[in-house]
Amino acid sequence: MTTEDRAGLPVFSRSQLALRNGQDRPEIWCAYNGLIYDVSASRLWRNGKHYEHWAGQDLSAELADAPHAEWVFDRFPIIGALT
Repeated sequence: MTTEDRAGLPVFSRSQLALRNGQDRPEIWCAYNGLIYDVSASRLWRNGKHYEHWAGQDLSAELADAPHAEWVFDRFPIIGALT
């Protein structure tokens, strides 16, 4: 998704993202490369935790350690952009 494509998305701060951690609210969101994804439907993100990763955070820097590539985010709806 290009910067132009992101123009119509709602924008969320890191504080707002942090509230969608599967603990405080039912939404389970995480960010990657400036986009916020809703991973609530994934059984792998149950309770807001996926192995050693926690929801409600920007996971861009952590993807290098994952056993998968960024294509994994294609499975999830984009909720908005991270400021």
